[in-house]
Amino acid sequence: MTLMHDEPRVEVDAPVVQTMTMAAALNRALADAITEDPNVVIFGEDVGALGGVFRITDGLTERFGEERCFDTPLAESGIMGTAVGMAMNGMRPVVEMQFDAFALPAFEQVVSHVAKLGNRTKGALRMPLVIRIPFGGGIGGVEHHCDSSEAYYAHTPGLTVVSPSTPQDAYSLLRAAIASPDPVVFLEPKKLYWSKGEVDTSLTAELGTARIAREGTDVTVLTYGASVGTALEAAEIAAEEGRSVQVIDVRSLSPFDDATVTEAVRGTGRAIVVAEAPGYVSVASEIQARVFERCFEFLEAPVRRVTGFDTPYAPPKLEHWYLPDADRILDAIDSLHWDDEEADAS
Repeated sequence: MTLMHDEPRVEVDAPVVQTMTMAAALNRALADAITEDPNVVIFGEDVGALGGVFRITDGLTERFGEERCFDTPLAESGIMGTAVGMAMNGMRPVVEMQFDAFALPAFEQVVSHVAKLGNRTKGALRMPLVIRIPFGGGIGGVEHHCDSSEAYYAHTPGLTVVSPSTPQDAYSLLRAAIASPDPVVFLEPKKLYWSKGEVDTSLTAELGTARIAREGTDVTVLTYGASVGTALEAAEIAAEEGRSVQVIDVRSLSPFDDATVTEAVRGTGRAIVVAEAPGYVSVASEIQARVFERCFEFLEAPVRRVTGFDTPYAPPKLEHWYLPDADRILDAIDSLHWDDEEADAS
């Protein structure tokens, strides 16, 4: 692949370790990528002077100019078509879909072209582009502004699909996504934009890998995105009740890190999958199936799922009933077969 520009690559700002929000970590990742690689461009609805609805691109146009970070018309299909053309010609576009459900008008191009051009051309054309999508609930958004559509993308061969749950992963995974020669759907949990954590900009992350968020010996909770925090909350409560809960942040929905997940579940013998999306034909369903296939002889109980309900996304005032919470996870833990309770009962 030839570079679109003749300017040499330059070094990014010196590595820094500091506490920042996930929004700030994403902003720093975009700034570092645009500084390092002259082929990186960022565009979408209101990402320029406004800095995006969630201010993820705040200050980038002022710092790097409108050639590197610019606004587009309100036409997601046009945004995606432009990104495809740029990627075909050696650039590395990073596009923002303003809200999760807003991305659906561009879905045909994602499935038909973004995901398939590499295969269609036997690798002669690559698609080094990133599709940033704020997704999930937790902000009280109205219809079309809160959705969990990850299964659509994870089901599509040719797409890498990842979701960070910490500011560190937001930075490291986005840098890895932009550097990838193939298309990445980058799902950003809206609920976590203003969560804070330590970020080391010298750390890297490998696409396709899971992360152990908490060690435990009794049961493994497999989850991603905003649900990681909910699972950790449940794990703290469970610890007070004498249960040691391991939490695995899957973070890569496709490709899936079977090795880490399998080792974790075989170690505890029990597993629960947690996700905000509806449970039917979902990423949670796929994770559950993979665990059964690879860990059946090690399981002490059926693999449970705690998910959103199989309904359209709930309106703001009902959102707290729809999203999985710590109580639902604890109920799932209690529903597993426990030898000590059976012994007490006898």
